[in-house]
Amino acid sequence: MRKMREDEIPDFVQGVIATGCDICAIGDDRYFFGDADLPPDVYEATEPELARIESRYGDRDHLLLEIVEYLHSIGRSYALPQNS
Repeated sequence: MRKMREDEIPDFVQGVIATGCDICAIGDDRYFFGDADLPPDVYEATEPELARIESRYGDRDHLLLEIVEYLHSIGRSYALPQNS
């Protein structure tokens, strides 16, 4: 399977955003696509495009921290609450 390159991260993120899904870093080591928050009819229309994006860029597990860092750099992040 193809592996995504680090220089493709901005295009990957923009592609996901263009579908209407919220992609966001969570803390310093996770990110998510907000596709589960879409209404069912919108999700059905969006899912093929997300599949195409995932196929185009391939495996990205090895770039997890780099994707998270990029999302932070563009303000697409959520800081986890600190435990007291």
